[in-house]
Amino acid sequence: MTTVRLAPGVVLVAAPGQGLAVRTPEGEFLRVDTGTVAPEDLVTRLTEGAGAGEPRLDALASAFEEAGYARDPGAAPPAPLAGRTVVVLGDPRLTDPLARSVRDLGAEVRIGGPEDVRALASAAGNPRTAVVWCLDGPVPAGLWDEADRLPAGGTAWLRCHREGAQVWLEPPACGPDDVASADVRLRRLAATPAHRELAAYWDGPRAGDAGPGHHTASAALTAALLTGDLLAWATAPDGAPFHTARRRLRRIDVRHLTVTEHPILPVPSVSGSAR
Repeated sequence: MTTVRLAPGVVLVAAPGQGLAVRTPEGEFLRVDTGTVAPEDLVTRLTEGAGAGEPRLDALASAFEEAGYARDPGAAPPAPLAGRTVVVLGDPRLTDPLARSVRDLGAEVRIGGPEDVRALASAAGNPRTAVVWCLDGPVPAGLWDEADRLPAGGTAWLRCHREGAQVWLEPPACGPDDVASADVRLRRLAATPAHRELAAYWDGPRAGDAGPGHHTASAALTAALLTGDLLAWATAPDGAPFHTARRRLRRIDVRHLTVTEHPILPVPSVSGSAR
Protein backbone atom coordinates (compact mmCIF):
# COMPACT_ATOMS: atom_id res chain seq x y z
CA MET A 1 0.00 0.00 0.00
CA THR A 2 1.50 3.34 -1.08
CA THR A 3 1.70 5.93 1.67
CA VAL A 4 -0.75 8.74 0.93
CA ARG A 5 -1.04 12.21 2.38
CA LEU A 6 -3.75 14.84 2.27
CA ALA A 7 -4.03 16.59 -1.07
CA PRO A 8 -3.35 20.34 -1.23
CA GLY A 9 -6.29 22.36 0.08
CA VAL A 10 -7.81 19.47 2.06
CA VAL A 11 -8.11 19.90 5.84
CA LEU A 12 -9.22 17.48 8.57
CA VAL A 13 -11.30 18.99 11.36
CA ALA A 14 -12.34 17.39 14.65
CA ALA A 15 -15.81 18.83 15.33
CA PRO A 16 -16.90 18.54 19.00
CA GLY A 17 -19.55 15.86 19.32
CA GLN A 18 -19.57 15.23 15.56
CA GLY A 19 -16.37 13.31 14.94
CA LEU A 20 -14.03 13.90 12.04
CA ALA A 21 -14.85 16.08 9.03
CA VAL A 22 -13.09 16.99 5.79
CA ARG A 23 -12.96 20.52 4.49
CA THR A 24 -12.60 20.20 0.71
CA PRO A 25 -10.68 22.69 -1.46
CA GLU A 26 -14.08 24.07 -2.49
CA GLY A 27 -14.89 24.93 1.16
CA GLU A 28 -17.42 22.14 1.66
CA PHE A 29 -17.47 20.10 4.90
CA LEU A 30 -17.98 16.33 4.68
CA ARG A 31 -18.34 14.05 7.69
CA VAL A 32 -16.03 11.03 7.89
CA ASP A 33 -17.20 7.68 9.28
CA THR A 34 -13.98 6.10 10.56
CA GLY A 35 -15.76 2.97 11.80
CA THR A 36 -13.63 1.20 14.39
CA VAL A 37 -10.56 3.28 13.56
CA ALA A 38 -9.77 6.04 16.03
CA PRO A 39 -10.10 9.43 14.26
CA GLU A 40 -6.68 10.50 15.57
CA ASP A 41 -5.10 7.44 13.91
CA LEU A 42 -6.55 8.43 10.56
CA VAL A 43 -5.37 12.01 11.04
CA THR A 44 -1.85 10.76 11.78
CA ARG A 45 -1.93 8.48 8.75
CA LEU A 46 -3.02 11.23 6.37
CA THR A 47 -0.77 13.97 7.74
CA GLU A 48 2.37 12.07 8.73
CA GLY A 49 2.11 8.89 6.67
CA ALA A 50 2.25 6.61 9.72
CA GLY A 51 0.34 3.33 10.01
CA ALA A 52 0.66 2.02 6.47
CA GLY A 53 -0.04 -1.70 6.33
CA GLU A 54 -2.88 -1.67 8.86
CA PRO A 55 -5.87 -2.93 6.81
CA ARG A 56 -8.55 -0.63 8.23
CA LEU A 57 -6.36 2.44 7.91
CA ASP A 58 -5.34 1.38 4.41
CA ALA A 59 -8.99 1.12 3.41
CA LEU A 60 -9.79 4.61 4.71
CA ALA A 61 -6.67 6.06 3.08
CA SER A 62 -7.67 4.43 -0.21
CA ALA A 63 -11.14 5.97 0.04
CA PHE A 64 -9.56 9.41 0.51
CA GLU A 65 -7.30 8.82 -2.47
CA GLU A 66 -10.15 7.66 -4.71
CA ALA A 67 -12.13 10.77 -3.77
CA GLY A 68 -9.17 12.99 -4.67
CA TYR A 69 -8.58 14.14 -1.10
CA ALA A 70 -5.25 12.33 -0.69
CA ARG A 71 -2.37 11.43 -2.98
CA ASP A 72 1.08 9.89 -3.09
CA PRO A 73 3.36 12.55 -1.56
CA GLY A 74 6.06 11.70 -4.10
CA ALA A 75 3.79 12.45 -7.05
CA ALA A 76 3.79 16.04 -8.22
CA PRO A 77 0.27 17.40 -8.68
CA PRO A 78 -0.60 17.80 -12.37
CA ALA A 79 -0.44 21.34 -13.69
CA PRO A 80 -4.00 22.35 -14.62
CA LEU A 81 -3.01 23.66 -18.05
CA ALA A 82 -0.49 20.93 -18.85
CA GLY A 83 -0.85 19.67 -22.41
CA ARG A 84 -2.61 22.85 -23.52
CA THR A 85 -1.31 25.43 -25.97
CA VAL A 86 -2.30 29.06 -25.52
CA VAL A 87 -1.63 31.45 -28.39
CA VAL A 88 -1.46 34.99 -27.01
CA LEU A 89 -1.53 38.13 -29.12
CA GLY A 90 -2.23 41.80 -28.68
CA ASP A 91 -0.85 44.51 -26.43
CA PRO A 92 2.16 43.54 -24.26
CA ARG A 93 0.77 45.42 -21.24
CA LEU A 94 -1.85 42.66 -21.08
CA THR A 95 -0.23 39.74 -22.85
CA ASP A 96 2.91 39.74 -20.69
CA PRO A 97 1.13 39.06 -17.34
CA LEU A 98 -1.26 36.65 -19.06
CA ALA A 99 1.60 34.66 -20.61
CA ARG A 100 3.35 34.42 -17.24
CA SER A 101 0.18 33.20 -15.52
CA VAL A 102 -0.69 30.47 -18.01
CA ARG A 103 2.93 29.35 -18.32
CA ASP A 104 3.11 28.95 -14.54
CA LEU A 105 0.05 26.69 -14.77
CA GLY A 106 1.71 24.36 -17.26
CA ALA A 107 0.54 25.63 -20.64
CA GLU A 108 2.76 26.01 -23.67
CA VAL A 109 2.57 29.70 -24.54
CA ARG A 110 3.07 31.01 -28.06
CA ILE A 111 3.20 34.73 -28.79
CA GLY A 112 1.37 34.98 -32.07
CA GLY A 113 -0.07 37.38 -34.58
CA PRO A 114 -3.06 37.63 -36.95
CA GLU A 115 -1.37 35.18 -39.32
CA ASP A 116 -1.48 32.48 -36.61
CA VAL A 117 -5.18 33.09 -36.11
CA ARG A 118 -5.72 32.87 -39.85
CA ALA A 119 -3.88 29.54 -40.01
CA LEU A 120 -5.80 28.06 -37.07
CA ALA A 121 -9.14 29.27 -38.43
CA SER A 122 -8.39 27.64 -41.80
CA ALA A 123 -7.29 24.33 -40.25
CA ALA A 124 -9.34 21.61 -38.62
CA GLY A 125 -8.72 23.13 -35.20
CA ASN A 126 -7.36 21.67 -32.01
CA PRO A 127 -9.50 21.20 -28.87
CA ARG A 128 -6.38 21.59 -26.73
CA THR A 129 -5.47 24.99 -28.16
CA ALA A 130 -6.81 28.39 -27.14
CA VAL A 131 -6.30 31.81 -28.69
CA VAL A 132 -6.40 34.89 -26.43
CA TRP A 133 -6.38 38.33 -28.05
CA CYS A 134 -5.95 41.35 -25.75
CA LEU A 135 -6.37 44.95 -26.90
CA ASP A 136 -5.64 48.10 -24.90
CA GLY A 137 -8.23 50.00 -26.93
CA PRO A 138 -11.41 49.52 -28.99
CA VAL A 139 -11.62 46.70 -31.54
CA PRO A 140 -11.05 47.95 -35.10
CA ALA A 141 -13.79 46.97 -37.52
CA GLY A 142 -13.27 43.46 -38.90
CA LEU A 143 -10.19 42.67 -36.78
CA TRP A 144 -11.78 39.69 -35.02
CA ASP A 145 -13.85 38.35 -37.92
CA GLU A 146 -11.43 35.52 -38.72
CA ALA A 147 -10.94 34.67 -35.06
CA ASP A 148 -14.72 34.22 -34.69
CA ARG A 149 -14.34 31.12 -36.91
CA LEU A 150 -11.97 29.41 -34.44
CA PRO A 151 -14.60 27.71 -32.20
CA ALA A 152 -16.22 25.99 -35.18
CA GLY A 153 -12.99 24.01 -35.55
CA GLY A 154 -12.63 23.30 -31.85
CA THR A 155 -10.10 25.99 -30.92
CA ALA A 156 -11.08 28.05 -27.88
CA TRP A 157 -11.38 31.80 -28.47
CA LEU A 158 -10.97 34.39 -25.69
CA ARG A 159 -10.62 38.16 -26.00
CA CYS A 160 -10.71 41.49 -24.22
CA HIS A 161 -10.46 45.15 -25.13
CA ARG A 162 -10.59 48.56 -23.47
CA GLU A 163 -12.97 51.43 -24.18
CA GLY A 164 -11.81 54.37 -22.09
CA ALA A 165 -11.99 53.41 -18.41
CA GLN A 166 -13.97 50.24 -19.17
CA VAL A 167 -12.39 46.91 -20.06
CA TRP A 168 -14.63 44.35 -21.71
CA LEU A 169 -13.95 40.63 -21.27
CA GLU A 170 -16.05 38.75 -23.76
CA PRO A 171 -17.30 35.21 -23.07
CA PRO A 172 -14.89 32.42 -24.05
CA ALA A 173 -16.12 30.60 -27.15
CA CYS A 174 -15.32 26.90 -27.46
CA GLY A 175 -17.90 25.66 -29.95
CA PRO A 176 -19.92 26.89 -32.94
CA ASP A 177 -22.92 27.80 -30.77
CA ASP A 178 -21.01 30.04 -28.37
CA VAL A 179 -20.98 33.84 -28.23
CA ALA A 180 -18.67 35.34 -30.87
CA SER A 181 -17.31 38.88 -30.94
CA ALA A 182 -19.81 39.70 -33.68
CA ASP A 183 -22.62 38.65 -31.32
CA VAL A 184 -21.29 40.90 -28.56
CA ARG A 185 -21.12 43.81 -30.95
CA LEU A 186 -24.72 43.32 -32.11
CA ARG A 187 -26.05 42.78 -28.58
CA ARG A 188 -24.36 45.91 -27.27
CA LEU A 189 -25.66 48.01 -30.15
CA ALA A 190 -29.17 46.68 -29.55
CA ALA A 191 -28.99 47.48 -25.82
CA THR A 192 -28.23 51.20 -26.12
CA PRO A 193 -30.24 54.10 -27.58
CA ALA A 194 -26.85 55.59 -28.59
CA HIS A 195 -26.16 52.79 -31.05
CA ARG A 196 -25.08 55.14 -33.83
CA GLU A 197 -22.63 56.90 -31.54
CA LEU A 198 -21.27 53.60 -30.19
CA ALA A 199 -20.76 52.23 -33.70
CA ALA A 200 -18.97 55.44 -34.70
CA TYR A 201 -16.78 55.23 -31.59
CA TRP A 202 -15.76 51.68 -32.48
CA ASP A 203 -15.10 52.39 -36.14
CA GLY A 204 -13.27 55.71 -35.62
CA PRO A 205 -11.72 58.11 -36.12
CA ARG A 206 -11.77 59.22 -32.48
CA ALA A 207 -10.40 62.35 -30.84
CA GLY A 208 -9.15 62.24 -27.26
CA ASP A 209 -8.95 59.17 -24.98
CA ALA A 210 -6.00 60.39 -22.94
CA GLY A 211 -7.00 58.12 -20.06
CA PRO A 212 -7.54 56.65 -17.65
CA GLY A 213 -6.17 53.55 -19.30
CA HIS A 214 -4.75 50.28 -18.12
CA HIS A 215 -2.33 50.34 -15.20
CA THR A 216 -0.41 47.51 -13.54
CA ALA A 217 -3.26 46.49 -11.24
CA SER A 218 -5.98 46.54 -13.91
CA ALA A 219 -3.77 44.60 -16.34
CA ALA A 220 -3.08 42.01 -13.64
CA LEU A 221 -6.81 41.72 -12.85
CA THR A 222 -7.66 41.32 -16.53
CA ALA A 223 -4.99 38.65 -16.96
CA ALA A 224 -6.21 36.82 -13.85
CA LEU A 225 -9.81 36.72 -15.09
CA LEU A 226 -8.71 35.47 -18.51
CA THR A 227 -6.57 32.82 -16.80
CA GLY A 228 -9.63 31.74 -14.82
CA ASP A 229 -11.53 31.28 -18.08
CA LEU A 230 -8.66 29.19 -19.46
CA LEU A 231 -8.70 27.02 -16.32
CA ALA A 232 -12.45 26.48 -16.70
CA TRP A 233 -11.93 25.52 -20.34
CA ALA A 234 -9.07 23.14 -19.58
CA THR A 235 -10.63 21.41 -16.57
CA ALA A 236 -14.18 20.98 -17.85
CA PRO A 237 -14.94 17.27 -18.40
CA ASP A 238 -15.04 16.21 -22.04
CA GLY A 239 -18.42 17.06 -23.49
CA ALA A 240 -19.41 19.12 -20.44
CA PRO A 241 -19.29 22.80 -21.44
CA PHE A 242 -18.89 25.46 -18.76
CA HIS A 243 -22.08 27.33 -19.68
CA THR A 244 -21.86 30.08 -17.06
CA ALA A 245 -18.55 31.45 -18.34
CA ARG A 246 -19.67 31.08 -21.95
CA ARG A 247 -22.74 33.25 -21.42
CA ARG A 248 -21.11 36.02 -19.37
CA LEU A 249 -19.87 39.41 -20.55
CA ARG A 250 -17.73 41.15 -17.91
CA ARG A 251 -16.75 44.78 -17.54
CA ILE A 252 -13.86 46.09 -15.43
CA ASP A 253 -13.73 49.73 -14.39
CA VAL A 254 -10.01 50.48 -14.28
CA ARG A 255 -10.56 53.45 -11.96
CA HIS A 256 -11.96 51.36 -9.10
CA LEU A 257 -11.10 47.79 -10.18
CA THR A 258 -14.75 46.82 -9.95
CA VAL A 259 -16.11 43.96 -12.06
CA THR A 260 -19.69 43.67 -13.26
CA GLU A 261 -21.24 40.77 -15.17
CA HIS A 262 -23.91 40.80 -17.83
CA PRO A 263 -25.63 37.70 -19.29
CA ILE A 264 -25.37 37.45 -23.05
CA LEU A 265 -26.58 35.00 -25.70
CA PRO A 266 -25.54 34.37 -29.31
CA VAL A 267 -27.51 36.22 -31.97
CA PRO A 268 -29.56 33.75 -34.04
CA SER A 269 -28.39 33.64 -37.64
CA VAL A 270 -31.89 34.51 -38.92
CA SER A 271 -31.66 37.90 -37.21
CA GLY A 272 -28.74 39.03 -39.29
CA SER A 273 -25.68 37.96 -37.34
CA ALA A 274 -22.43 38.93 -39.01
CA ARG A 275 -21.03 35.44 -38.55
